[in-house]
Amino acid sequence: MSDALTRAQGLLERAGRVLFITGAGLSADSGVPTYRGLGGLYNGLTEEGIPIEAALSGSMLRQRPELCWRYLAQLGRACAAAVPNAAHQAITDFGIRRPGSWVLTQNIDGFHRQSGFPSERLIEIHGQLEPLACMSCAQAVEEAQDYLAGPLPPRCHSCGGILRPPVVLFEEALPITELQRLQDAAEEGFDLVIAVGTTAAFGYIQAPIGQTLAQGGDLIEINPDRSSLSGLATVQLKKRAVDVLPRLLSHIEG
Repeated sequence: MSDALTRAQGLLERAGRVLFITGAGLSADSGVPTYRGLGGLYNGLTEEGIPIEAALSGSMLRQRPELCWRYLAQLGRACAAAVPNAAHQAITDFGIRRPGSWVLTQNIDGFHRQSGFPSERLIEIHGQLEPLACMSCAQAVEEAQDYLAGPLPPRCHSCGGILRPPVVLFEEALPITELQRLQDAAEEGFDLVIAVGTTAAFGYIQAPIGQTLAQGGDLIEINPDRSSLSGLATVQLKKRAVDVLPRLLSHIEG
């Protein structure tokens, strides 16, 4: 066992409240391509020659829903074809053993929920891909995959309005309820933050890390690449999450 892994396990054993912050790197080992923001598929320009941020934006969904939905559907199909990996399961098993642990995820694939992490301690800050809801009459549709196989954009059977997933598109505000849950959890404080596969590019992701460090807590970074967090980390594990998290978490008792 490496010195870094031993030190990380020591931090975990002493920590009462632990916050996992997970990004696209965690789901990369499930086959979901990484992308800063919504979580996958593209870097740079779309086939139409526009930035992916513009294609997957709230304004594009309103103005050219067929174009926005072209990429939403590809993202949805990629997530539907994948499953949670051993790192997701290791976090869930740890979370069940340790009721003081939380997950703040930037991912929209729903893998933390699918692996069974307690929902009352899971914050999906960028939303999720299901259920779809009508933008006109708000009727919900549970089976999104049935619609992804048909004409795009998918439409409401009741009123003909355009359906959308409860995901935070570019240019859109974060969900108030999830922000409040994050604030409430952060007010109780964390002894340890474990950043997994994220560059923590957004202020609302950086805030609980900064708060924990300012209060004398620690940061473990799990990322094969160096990031803006690397210089702040108490321990840096430069490995893929699926290779290190099961080893790191499985020996920690409840």
